[in-house]
Amino acid sequence: MPERIISKSVIKRLPIYLRILDQLVQRDIDMISSKDLSTESGFTAEQIRKDLAYFGAFGTRGAGYNTEFLREKIIKIIGLDKRIETIVMGAGNLGTALTRYNSTKNPYVNVVAVFDKDPRLVGKSIDVIDILPLDEAPRFIREHNIKVAIIAVPAKAAQDAADLVVKHGVIALLNFAPVKLNVPENVHIHNADLTLELQSLIYYSSPEEERLERLRKEMKGGKSGSHKSFSLE
Repeated sequence: MPERIISKSVIKRLPIYLRILDQLVQRDIDMISSKDLSTESGFTAEQIRKDLAYFGAFGTRGAGYNTEFLREKIIKIIGLDKRIETIVMGAGNLGTALTRYNSTKNPYVNVVAVFDKDPRLVGKSIDVIDILPLDEAPRFIREHNIKVAIIAVPAKAAQDAADLVVKHGVIALLNFAPVKLNVPENVHIHNADLTLELQSLIYYSSPEEERLERLRKEMKGGKSGSHKSFSLE
């Protein structure tokens, strides 16, 4: 029988369930139903049950899920049962913020080094994490068996940074640079474009009808460029 392939969307939902379970365990809540998980996560109870069923039977019909038990199982499924050593490429404002957050607020990730080519930054530290010169990254990655890297460099430098870390063993990238990176098929990449997220959010900051009416007036005023007719209806 061929091995089942778990979709990326399922994998992306697991950390959301884990965050909720972390909070429940901290509050000494022993049990939670799929309905309550649905309320907390925004996903349907059916979707949650289906996601978890890929990995085993973790709940009890009529009772729900034991929060501590399910939390431990999801930690192992994701691979967070040991702290993951991670490096950050880029010690600018974004790289500094990501390093500080993950070193203090993320119990599952251990940022062990930051790399940058700016001589003004190299030799300094972000809290207790050293900023190392870029040319030391290959040796560091091999010696520490680093598999995960965060890309927090400007767009024009992102592909070079990705090529460098992947060449020496990194197989998972979290990319914050606003550019599409080309990586081998065996390398997994998640893109986090903060600019796009903010721009799409701004859509909801004013009434839709107000924006459409403004566009209609512009079109009627002859501001439609080379197009002679246009409809928003």
